[in-house]
Amino acid sequence: MDLATRRRRAALFLFFLIPGLSISSWVTRTPDIRDQLGVSTAEMGLVLFGLSVGSMLGILTSGALVARFGTRPVMGVGTVLIIAGAVAIGCGTPLSSAPTVAAGLFLFGAGMGGGEVAVNIDGAEVERITRRTVLPTLHGFFSLGTVVGASLGILCTAVGFPVQWHLTAMALVTAGMCAYAIRSIPADVGRTRKTRPSEDGTTLARPEVWKDRRLLLIGGIILAMALAEGAANDWLPLLMVDGHGVDPALGSAVYAGFAAAMTLGRFCGGFFIDRFGRAPVVRASALSAALGLTLVIFADSPVLAGAAVLFWGLGASLGFPVALSAAGDSGPDPAARVSLVAMIGYIAFLVGPPGLGFLGDHYGLRSAMIVVLAFVAVAVFLAPAIGTHHAKATAPTPEPSRDQAPATEK
Repeated sequence: MDLATRRRRAALFLFFLIPGLSISSWVTRTPDIRDQLGVSTAEMGLVLFGLSVGSMLGILTSGALVARFGTRPVMGVGTVLIIAGAVAIGCGTPLSSAPTVAAGLFLFGAGMGGGEVAVNIDGAEVERITRRTVLPTLHGFFSLGTVVGASLGILCTAVGFPVQWHLTAMALVTAGMCAYAIRSIPADVGRTRKTRPSEDGTTLARPEVWKDRRLLLIGGIILAMALAEGAANDWLPLLMVDGHGVDPALGSAVYAGFAAAMTLGRFCGGFFIDRFGRAPVVRASALSAALGLTLVIFADSPVLAGAAVLFWGLGASLGFPVALSAAGDSGPDPAARVSLVAMIGYIAFLVGPPGLGFLGDHYGLRSAMIVVLAFVAVAVFLAPAIGTHHAKATAPTPEPSRDQAPATEK
Protein backbone atom coordinates (compact mmCIF):
# COMPACT_ATOMS: atom_id res chain seq x y z
CA MET A 1 0.00 0.00 0.00
CA ASP A 2 1.54 3.31 -1.09
CA LEU A 3 1.73 6.42 1.08
CA ALA A 4 -1.18 8.21 -0.63
CA THR A 5 -3.46 5.22 -0.06
CA ARG A 6 -2.40 5.01 3.60
CA ARG A 7 -3.21 8.69 4.09
CA ARG A 8 -6.50 8.23 2.30
CA ARG A 9 -7.43 5.30 4.52
CA ALA A 10 -6.46 7.29 7.64
CA ALA A 11 -8.66 10.17 6.45
CA LEU A 12 -11.55 7.75 5.99
CA PHE A 13 -10.99 6.56 9.56
CA LEU A 14 -11.64 10.15 10.69
CA PHE A 15 -14.68 10.52 8.45
CA PHE A 16 -16.14 7.42 10.11
CA LEU A 17 -15.08 8.59 13.57
CA ILE A 18 -16.82 11.98 13.29
CA PRO A 19 -20.43 10.75 12.93
CA GLY A 20 -19.80 8.17 15.67
CA LEU A 21 -18.70 10.88 18.09
CA SER A 22 -21.61 13.10 17.09
CA ILE A 23 -24.44 10.58 17.21
CA SER A 24 -23.38 9.11 20.55
CA SER A 25 -23.14 12.61 22.03
CA TRP A 26 -26.77 13.11 21.00
CA VAL A 27 -27.98 9.65 22.03
CA THR A 28 -26.51 9.71 25.54
CA ARG A 29 -28.26 13.02 26.21
CA THR A 30 -31.70 11.96 24.87
CA PRO A 31 -33.22 11.49 28.37
CA ASP A 32 -32.07 15.01 29.34
CA ILE A 33 -33.20 16.46 26.02
CA ARG A 34 -36.61 14.77 26.28
CA ASP A 35 -37.08 16.13 29.80
CA GLN A 36 -36.08 19.66 28.81
CA LEU A 37 -38.38 19.54 25.79
CA GLY A 38 -41.22 18.17 27.95
CA VAL A 39 -42.41 15.64 25.34
CA SER A 40 -43.85 12.13 25.60
CA THR A 41 -42.30 9.00 24.08
CA ALA A 42 -44.55 9.28 21.02
CA GLU A 43 -43.75 12.99 20.64
CA MET A 44 -40.06 12.16 20.96
CA GLY A 45 -40.57 9.76 18.06
CA LEU A 46 -41.88 12.67 16.00
CA VAL A 47 -38.81 14.72 16.92
CA LEU A 48 -36.65 11.80 15.82
CA PHE A 49 -38.59 11.76 12.55
CA GLY A 50 -36.51 14.79 11.56
CA LEU A 51 -33.43 12.57 11.73
CA SER A 52 -35.15 9.93 9.60
CA VAL A 53 -36.35 12.36 6.93
CA GLY A 54 -32.95 14.01 6.74
CA SER A 55 -31.24 10.62 6.47
CA MET A 56 -33.50 9.51 3.62
CA LEU A 57 -33.09 12.80 1.77
CA GLY A 58 -29.34 12.46 2.10
CA ILE A 59 -29.31 8.84 1.00
CA LEU A 60 -31.63 9.45 -1.96
CA THR A 61 -29.57 12.34 -3.31
CA SER A 62 -26.11 11.06 -2.42
CA GLY A 63 -25.70 8.72 -5.37
CA ALA A 64 -26.54 11.45 -7.88
CA LEU A 65 -24.32 13.95 -6.08
CA VAL A 66 -21.38 11.53 -6.06
CA ALA A 67 -21.97 10.85 -9.77
CA ARG A 68 -21.92 14.58 -10.46
CA PHE A 69 -19.20 15.83 -8.09
CA GLY A 70 -17.35 12.78 -6.72
CA THR A 71 -17.10 11.52 -3.14
CA ARG A 72 -14.84 14.24 -1.73
CA PRO A 73 -17.22 17.26 -1.82
CA VAL A 74 -20.18 15.10 -0.74
CA MET A 75 -18.20 13.88 2.28
CA GLY A 76 -17.19 17.43 3.17
CA VAL A 77 -20.67 18.93 2.89
CA GLY A 78 -22.19 15.97 4.75
CA THR A 79 -19.79 16.43 7.65
CA VAL A 80 -20.51 20.17 7.79
CA LEU A 81 -24.24 19.37 8.02
CA ILE A 82 -23.58 16.95 10.91
CA ILE A 83 -21.68 19.67 12.76
CA ALA A 84 -24.38 22.29 12.08
CA GLY A 85 -27.07 19.84 13.22
CA ALA A 86 -25.31 19.21 16.53
CA VAL A 87 -25.12 22.97 17.16
CA ALA A 88 -28.84 23.38 16.33
CA ILE A 89 -29.81 20.55 18.71
CA GLY A 90 -27.74 22.17 21.42
CA CYS A 91 -29.41 25.54 20.84
CA GLY A 92 -32.95 24.13 20.75
CA THR A 93 -32.69 22.11 23.97
CA PRO A 94 -32.40 24.95 26.55
CA LEU A 95 -35.11 26.84 24.64
CA SER A 96 -37.45 23.81 25.01
CA SER A 97 -38.01 24.09 21.25
CA ALA A 98 -38.91 20.69 19.80
CA PRO A 99 -39.07 22.13 16.22
CA THR A 100 -35.50 23.47 16.54
CA VAL A 101 -34.23 20.11 17.81
CA ALA A 102 -36.12 18.34 14.99
CA ALA A 103 -34.56 20.74 12.46
CA GLY A 104 -31.12 20.06 13.92
CA LEU A 105 -31.76 16.33 13.64
CA PHE A 106 -32.84 16.88 10.02
CA LEU A 107 -29.49 18.53 9.23
CA PHE A 108 -27.73 15.83 11.20
CA GLY A 109 -29.55 13.08 9.29
CA ALA A 110 -28.96 14.70 5.89
CA GLY A 111 -25.25 14.89 6.63
CA MET A 112 -25.14 11.32 7.94
CA GLY A 113 -27.15 9.88 5.03
CA GLY A 114 -25.46 11.78 2.24
CA GLY A 115 -21.94 11.79 3.62
CA GLU A 116 -21.92 8.18 4.80
CA VAL A 117 -22.86 6.84 1.38
CA ALA A 118 -19.95 8.78 -0.14
CA VAL A 119 -17.56 7.56 2.57
CA ASN A 120 -18.66 3.96 2.01
CA ILE A 121 -18.20 4.28 -1.75
CA ASP A 122 -14.70 5.62 -1.15
CA GLY A 123 -14.02 2.87 1.39
CA ALA A 124 -15.18 0.20 -1.03
CA GLU A 125 -12.78 1.68 -3.61
CA VAL A 126 -9.90 1.43 -1.13
CA GLU A 127 -10.91 -2.16 -0.42
CA ARG A 128 -10.71 -3.01 -4.12
CA ILE A 129 -7.37 -1.21 -4.53
CA THR A 130 -5.72 -2.86 -1.54
CA ARG A 131 -7.44 -6.25 -1.99
CA ARG A 132 -7.98 -6.37 1.78
CA THR A 133 -11.06 -6.47 4.00
CA VAL A 134 -11.24 -2.79 4.96
CA LEU A 135 -14.86 -1.72 5.43
CA PRO A 136 -15.46 -3.49 8.79
CA THR A 137 -12.40 -1.73 10.23
CA LEU A 138 -13.54 1.60 8.82
CA HIS A 139 -16.95 1.09 10.42
CA GLY A 140 -15.07 0.10 13.56
CA PHE A 141 -13.90 3.70 13.80
CA PHE A 142 -17.53 4.81 13.71
CA SER A 143 -18.17 2.47 16.64
CA LEU A 144 -15.00 3.69 18.37
CA GLY A 145 -16.38 7.20 18.02
CA THR A 146 -19.63 6.08 19.63
CA VAL A 147 -17.68 4.59 22.57
CA VAL A 148 -15.66 7.77 23.12
CA GLY A 149 -18.67 10.01 22.59
CA ALA A 150 -20.86 7.87 24.86
CA SER A 151 -18.22 7.91 27.60
CA LEU A 152 -18.08 11.70 27.45
CA GLY A 153 -21.88 11.80 27.38
CA ILE A 154 -22.08 9.64 30.52
CA LEU A 155 -19.65 11.96 32.28
CA CYS A 156 -21.57 15.05 31.19
CA THR A 157 -24.86 13.48 32.28
CA ALA A 158 -23.46 12.46 35.67
CA VAL A 159 -22.12 15.93 36.47
CA GLY A 160 -25.09 17.77 34.97
CA PHE A 161 -23.06 19.51 32.27
CA PRO A 162 -25.45 21.52 30.03
CA VAL A 163 -26.43 19.79 26.79
CA GLN A 164 -25.85 22.88 24.66
CA TRP A 165 -22.23 23.29 25.74
CA HIS A 166 -21.55 19.59 25.40
CA LEU A 167 -22.80 19.45 21.80
CA THR A 168 -21.12 22.74 20.85
CA ALA A 169 -17.75 21.51 22.12
CA MET A 170 -18.15 18.28 20.16
CA ALA A 171 -19.01 20.29 17.03
CA LEU A 172 -15.76 22.27 17.34
CA VAL A 173 -13.65 19.11 17.76
CA THR A 174 -15.23 17.35 14.78
CA ALA A 175 -14.88 20.47 12.61
CA GLY A 176 -11.12 20.36 13.19
CA MET A 177 -11.01 16.67 12.26
CA CYS A 178 -12.91 17.33 9.02
CA ALA A 179 -10.61 20.18 7.99
CA TYR A 180 -7.58 17.94 8.51
CA ALA A 181 -8.94 14.80 6.79
CA ILE A 182 -10.52 16.28 3.66
CA ARG A 183 -7.10 17.06 2.15
CA SER A 184 -6.19 13.38 1.81
CA ILE A 185 -9.29 12.36 -0.16
CA PRO A 186 -8.66 12.32 -3.93
CA ALA A 187 -10.95 14.15 -6.30
CA ASP A 188 -13.36 12.57 -8.80
CA VAL A 189 -13.76 9.19 -7.06
CA GLY A 190 -17.13 7.76 -8.07
CA ARG A 191 -17.69 10.41 -10.75
CA THR A 192 -15.83 9.28 -13.86
CA ARG A 193 -17.36 5.81 -13.87
CA LYS A 194 -20.85 7.28 -14.07
CA THR A 195 -20.43 9.06 -17.39
CA ARG A 196 -18.33 6.83 -19.61
CA PRO A 197 -19.03 7.70 -23.27
CA SER A 198 -19.90 4.90 -25.66
CA GLU A 199 -18.24 4.40 -29.04
CA ASP A 200 -20.90 6.45 -30.84
CA GLY A 201 -20.35 9.41 -28.50
CA THR A 202 -23.47 8.97 -26.38
CA THR A 203 -23.43 8.45 -22.65
CA LEU A 204 -23.83 4.91 -21.41
CA ALA A 205 -26.85 4.41 -19.15
CA ARG A 206 -26.22 3.22 -15.62
CA PRO A 207 -27.00 -0.46 -15.09
CA GLU A 208 -30.43 -1.05 -13.54
CA VAL A 209 -28.92 -2.50 -10.41
CA TRP A 210 -32.28 -2.57 -8.62
CA LYS A 211 -33.28 -5.49 -10.87
CA ASP A 212 -30.44 -7.65 -9.50
CA ARG A 213 -32.17 -10.23 -7.24
CA ARG A 214 -29.05 -11.03 -5.23
CA LEU A 215 -28.40 -7.34 -4.63
CA LEU A 216 -31.94 -6.90 -3.29
CA LEU A 217 -31.44 -9.85 -0.93
CA ILE A 218 -28.23 -8.19 0.30
CA GLY A 219 -30.38 -5.10 0.78
CA GLY A 220 -32.76 -7.16 2.94
CA ILE A 221 -29.85 -8.16 5.16
CA ILE A 222 -28.65 -4.59 5.53
CA LEU A 223 -32.20 -3.44 6.27
CA ALA A 224 -32.54 -5.88 9.16
CA MET A 225 -29.09 -5.28 10.61
CA ALA A 226 -29.32 -1.49 10.21
CA LEU A 227 -32.63 -1.62 12.09
CA ALA A 228 -30.92 -3.58 14.88
CA GLU A 229 -28.13 -1.01 15.05
CA GLY A 230 -30.40 2.01 14.63
CA ALA A 231 -32.88 0.86 17.26
CA ALA A 232 -30.09 0.83 19.84
CA ASN A 233 -28.70 4.18 18.69
CA ASP A 234 -32.13 5.81 18.91
CA TRP A 235 -33.78 4.12 21.86
CA LEU A 236 -31.40 2.05 24.01
CA PRO A 237 -30.88 4.58 26.85
CA LEU A 238 -34.62 5.20 27.05
CA LEU A 239 -35.31 1.46 26.72
CA MET A 240 -33.19 0.79 29.80
CA VAL A 241 -34.63 3.77 31.72
CA ASP A 242 -38.32 3.21 30.89
CA GLY A 243 -38.29 -0.53 30.25
CA HIS A 244 -35.96 -1.76 33.00
CA GLY A 245 -36.15 1.06 35.55
CA VAL A 246 -32.48 2.10 35.64
CA ASP A 247 -31.38 5.71 36.14
CA PRO A 248 -30.35 7.85 33.11
CA ALA A 249 -26.60 7.63 33.81
CA LEU A 250 -26.76 3.83 33.96
CA GLY A 251 -28.89 3.78 30.80
CA SER A 252 -26.17 5.74 29.03
CA ALA A 253 -23.57 3.30 30.42
CA VAL A 254 -25.49 0.38 28.90
CA TYR A 255 -25.46 2.17 25.55
CA ALA A 256 -21.70 2.63 25.93
CA GLY A 257 -21.45 -1.15 26.43
CA PHE A 258 -23.40 -1.67 23.22
CA ALA A 259 -21.07 0.71 21.38
CA ALA A 260 -18.00 -1.06 22.82
CA ALA A 261 -19.32 -4.44 21.63
CA MET A 262 -19.94 -2.94 18.18
CA THR A 263 -16.38 -1.63 18.11
CA LEU A 264 -14.89 -4.96 19.13
CA GLY A 265 -16.94 -6.81 16.51
CA ARG A 266 -15.90 -4.48 13.71
CA PHE A 267 -12.21 -4.37 14.52
CA CYS A 268 -12.06 -8.18 14.85
CA GLY A 269 -14.51 -8.89 12.02
CA GLY A 270 -11.97 -8.73 9.20
CA PHE A 271 -10.07 -11.72 10.64
CA PHE A 272 -13.18 -13.90 10.78
CA ILE A 273 -14.40 -12.81 7.34
CA ASP A 274 -11.04 -13.65 5.77
CA ARG A 275 -11.01 -17.01 7.52
CA PHE A 276 -14.62 -18.19 7.26
CA GLY A 277 -16.19 -16.02 4.54
CA ARG A 278 -18.99 -13.51 4.60
CA ALA A 279 -22.12 -15.67 4.82
CA PRO A 280 -21.16 -17.67 7.95
CA VAL A 281 -20.04 -14.50 9.72
CA VAL A 282 -23.25 -12.64 8.87
CA ARG A 283 -25.37 -15.60 9.99
CA ALA A 284 -23.50 -15.82 13.29
CA SER A 285 -23.85 -12.05 13.74
CA ALA A 286 -27.61 -12.18 13.19
CA LEU A 287 -27.95 -15.05 15.68
CA SER A 288 -25.97 -13.09 18.27
CA ALA A 289 -28.13 -10.00 17.77
CA ALA A 290 -31.29 -12.11 18.03
CA LEU A 291 -30.09 -13.64 21.31
CA GLY A 292 -29.29 -10.24 22.78
CA LEU A 293 -32.62 -8.74 21.71
CA THR A 294 -34.55 -11.72 23.09
CA LEU A 295 -32.99 -11.31 26.52
CA VAL A 296 -33.41 -7.53 26.56
CA ILE A 297 -37.08 -7.89 25.62
CA PHE A 298 -38.15 -10.81 27.80
CA ALA A 299 -35.73 -10.84 30.76
CA ASP A 300 -37.01 -8.92 33.78
CA SER A 301 -33.56 -8.57 35.34
CA PRO A 302 -31.90 -5.22 34.48
CA VAL A 303 -28.50 -6.86 35.06
CA LEU A 304 -29.22 -9.67 32.57
CA ALA A 305 -30.69 -7.21 30.07
CA GLY A 306 -27.63 -4.98 30.36
CA ALA A 307 -25.31 -7.94 29.77
CA ALA A 308 -27.44 -9.10 26.81
CA VAL A 309 -26.85 -5.75 25.13
CA LEU A 310 -23.27 -6.93 24.50
CA PHE A 311 -24.60 -9.80 22.34
CA TRP A 312 -26.88 -7.32 20.59
CA GLY A 313 -23.91 -5.03 19.85
CA LEU A 314 -21.61 -7.83 18.67
CA GLY A 315 -24.36 -9.17 16.41
CA ALA A 316 -25.23 -5.81 14.87
CA SER A 317 -21.60 -4.86 14.25
CA LEU A 318 -20.86 -6.52 10.91
CA GLY A 319 -24.14 -6.58 9.00
CA PHE A 320 -23.90 -3.08 7.52
CA PRO A 321 -20.22 -3.03 6.44
CA VAL A 322 -20.14 -6.63 5.18
CA ALA A 323 -23.30 -6.10 3.12
CA LEU A 324 -21.82 -2.94 1.58
CA SER A 325 -18.62 -4.80 0.76
CA ALA A 326 -20.59 -7.62 -0.86
CA ALA A 327 -22.67 -5.12 -2.84
CA GLY A 328 -19.55 -3.36 -4.10
CA ASP A 329 -18.13 -6.48 -5.75
CA SER A 330 -21.44 -8.07 -6.82
CA GLY A 331 -21.27 -6.72 -10.36
CA PRO A 332 -20.48 -3.72 -12.59
CA ASP A 333 -20.78 -0.12 -11.40
CA PRO A 334 -19.90 -0.78 -7.74
CA ALA A 335 -20.64 2.81 -6.70
CA ALA A 336 -24.27 2.46 -7.84
CA ARG A 337 -24.56 -0.90 -6.06
CA VAL A 338 -23.16 0.43 -2.79
CA SER A 339 -25.49 3.43 -3.05
CA LEU A 340 -28.58 1.26 -3.64
CA VAL A 341 -27.87 -1.14 -0.78
CA ALA A 342 -27.06 1.75 1.58
CA MET A 343 -30.35 3.38 0.57
CA ILE A 344 -32.26 0.21 1.45
CA GLY A 345 -30.48 0.13 4.80
CA TYR A 346 -31.46 3.71 5.52
CA ILE A 347 -35.12 2.78 5.20
CA ALA A 348 -34.59 1.41 8.71
CA PHE A 349 -33.66 4.93 9.84
CA LEU A 350 -36.79 6.32 8.17
CA VAL A 351 -39.38 3.96 9.64
CA GLY A 352 -37.49 2.84 12.75
CA PRO A 353 -37.44 5.82 15.16
CA PRO A 354 -41.05 7.02 14.74
CA GLY A 355 -42.42 3.49 14.32
CA LEU A 356 -40.75 2.18 17.45
CA GLY A 357 -41.73 5.37 19.26
CA PHE A 358 -45.43 4.93 18.50
CA LEU A 359 -45.32 1.24 19.37
CA GLY A 360 -43.41 2.05 22.54
CA ASP A 361 -45.97 4.65 23.56
CA HIS A 362 -48.79 2.09 23.26
CA TYR A 363 -47.12 -1.17 24.28
CA GLY A 364 -43.82 -0.17 25.91
CA LEU A 365 -40.37 -0.01 24.32
CA ARG A 366 -39.53 -3.59 25.30
CA SER A 367 -42.51 -4.92 23.38
CA ALA A 368 -41.76 -2.60 20.44
CA MET A 369 -38.34 -4.25 20.04
CA ILE A 370 -40.05 -7.51 19.03
CA VAL A 371 -40.35 -5.96 15.54
CA VAL A 372 -36.57 -5.54 15.43
CA LEU A 373 -36.11 -9.13 16.60
CA ALA A 374 -38.32 -10.40 13.77
CA PHE A 375 -36.28 -8.59 11.12
CA VAL A 376 -33.02 -9.90 12.54
CA ALA A 377 -34.41 -13.46 12.50
CA VAL A 378 -35.15 -13.06 8.78
CA ALA A 379 -31.54 -11.97 8.19
CA VAL A 380 -30.34 -15.35 9.50
CA PHE A 381 -32.03 -17.03 6.53
CA LEU A 382 -30.95 -14.39 3.99
CA ALA A 383 -27.26 -14.71 4.92
CA PRO A 384 -26.29 -17.04 1.99
CA ALA A 385 -27.11 -14.22 -0.46
CA ILE A 386 -24.17 -12.22 0.79
CA GLY A 387 -21.72 -14.76 -0.68
CA THR A 388 -18.69 -16.52 0.75
CA HIS A 389 -15.90 -14.55 -0.89
CA HIS A 390 -13.93 -11.70 0.61
CA ALA A 391 -11.29 -9.25 -0.46
CA LYS A 392 -8.32 -11.62 -0.22
CA ALA A 393 -10.14 -14.36 -2.04
CA THR A 394 -10.51 -12.15 -5.11
CA ALA A 395 -6.88 -11.05 -5.24
CA PRO A 396 -5.56 -13.69 -7.68
CA THR A 397 -8.00 -12.62 -10.41
CA PRO A 398 -8.25 -8.82 -10.33
CA GLU A 399 -10.54 -7.07 -12.78
CA PRO A 400 -9.17 -4.83 -15.53
CA SER A 401 -8.15 -1.35 -14.49
CA ARG A 402 -11.41 0.37 -15.52
CA ASP A 403 -12.75 -0.16 -11.97
CA GLN A 404 -9.64 1.49 -10.60
CA ALA A 405 -9.68 4.79 -12.37
CA PRO A 406 -6.44 6.78 -12.20
CA ALA A 407 -8.19 9.42 -10.10
CA THR A 408 -8.57 6.92 -7.25
CA GLU A 409 -4.82 6.37 -7.00
CA LYS A 410 -3.71 9.96 -6.54
